[in-house]
Amino acid sequence: MGHGRTTAAGAVTAALIAGTLIGLAPTAQAAAPVRFVDITGDGGTLLKANVVTPANADTARRYPLVVLPTSWSLPQVEYLAQAQRLADSGYIVLSYNVRGFWQSGGQIEVAGPPDVADASKVIDWALANTAADPAHIGIAGVSYGAGISLLAAAHDKRIKAVGALSGWADLIDSIYSGRTQHVEATALLDGSATLTGRESPEVRQIFKDFYASDLEREQDMIAWGRKRSAATYLDQLNANGPAVFMANAWSDSIFPANQYADFYGKLTGPKRLELRPGDHATAELTGLLGLPNDVWTDTRRWFDHYLKGTDNGVDREQPVQLASRTDGGYEGYPDWKSVGATRAKMALAGSTTIHANVDSGADGGVVLLSGLLDQIARLPPVASIPLLPRRWAAVWQSERYGSTRRVRGTARLHTTLTPTKESGTLVAYLYDVGPLGLGKLVTHAPYTWYDRTPGQAFDVDLDLFSTAYDVPAGHRLALVVDTVDPLYIEHNPSGAQLTFSSPVDDPSYVSVPLREQ
Repeated sequence: MGHGRTTAAGAVTAALIAGTLIGLAPTAQAAAPVRFVDITGDGGTLLKANVVTPANADTARRYPLVVLPTSWSLPQVEYLAQAQRLADSGYIVLSYNVRGFWQSGGQIEVAGPPDVADASKVIDWALANTAADPAHIGIAGVSYGAGISLLAAAHDKRIKAVGALSGWADLIDSIYSGRTQHVEATALLDGSATLTGRESPEVRQIFKDFYASDLEREQDMIAWGRKRSAATYLDQLNANGPAVFMANAWSDSIFPANQYADFYGKLTGPKRLELRPGDHATAELTGLLGLPNDVWTDTRRWFDHYLKGTDNGVDREQPVQLASRTDGGYEGYPDWKSVGATRAKMALAGSTTIHANVDSGADGGVVLLSGLLDQIARLPPVASIPLLPRRWAAVWQSERYGSTRRVRGTARLHTTLTPTKESGTLVAYLYDVGPLGLGKLVTHAPYTWYDRTPGQAFDVDLDLFSTAYDVPAGHRLALVVDTVDPLYIEHNPSGAQLTFSSPVDDPSYVSVPLREQ
């Protein structure tokens, strides 16, 4: 890709919750003028914003426009470092605080229709009050700003290029994948919103229903999430045809890589997908602080080509770029289907029964922190596989591999499950196990079911979260299944037992995607 890999080097948790980027993002040597303005959003809602324009701008010409909606809970100065760089290279950049947060008016709608309408109102304002070129408009953001950017591009034909960094395309598949509440991630969002903003009554009710696991309200919650997912408006987005750049981290504990990769595969216009080590928004953090950063560099290259017409070669590179969690090198692929096109099945033989309601010690880590540790120090969550209590954890292991296994893409679990209760939750983990039995987490995913007949077997098919991880020669893979993980709300009745079997006519397995040597 022509540039080196960089890593986040700060405590991202505080930055995301408390907005400590205030005062850090602006750079002292900034030459381009910065203007703080008020913009009237949808329904008359006041949006606080700032405009950065090229220094010594030619009043007789128009400049491409980049709009930057803020991340969840962060203030409007979030992007000033990157806005300065964009302005220095000839863009007008307008960043605004999304409704419901900080000094902007209104209430938090979680990328609802008012947020989408706000993005168009901001574009309207820029065209009326700056030298922005109406034919060359881009929109980008991190996290919440990424989700709003994709939605805005599906609803506003004026947007020609998108940079969606650490965002979501499918909100339900992000925080409710496997029909399981991702409670740590949701609690983080809820808590930070309480500190920095004002939730609408509808959003407050959605959070309440989410925590309560109210099945009578489940379809309402899903419909609410679909309305806020770019995947719902895929046909509109493809019809509008903007050039879409998407980037995410393998260990994103809020918006897993799977839902992004699936959405990317369905886009028909110019597109690029980059996946790197890290957790939610940690890959972009150093760029927000004004330091060199691969994600922001490629975002600018994308805009330079599709908004300014610069022949920088970004359109001729392999559009899918992956960085392995273990060696850090970039790999290019022509499409997402080519990632892990080769598969190896690991058999899950025999019959194993576990008891529910107790955490075996196999866990997916801690929201935001575990992926950051993996990114910086290559220290994913670990578990001693021989010491996992078999009463509460089912364990299968492969043979020792004679050569490196390069896991790339989405591992899939298929098994036959017989529960003793009508509902339940399981969490499947794939570990890289060294000679001493220490397992490093490769990937995992939760799965919940309801209304099953106790004692009656059914098939479980579960996609684990996509990843890129190299299993060294002499190591083996282990699949571990238990029923409790602090990341998720579990639904196992007291005393429940789960039996995993592998019928002759339908054997159980994990299908592991591999990059050929």
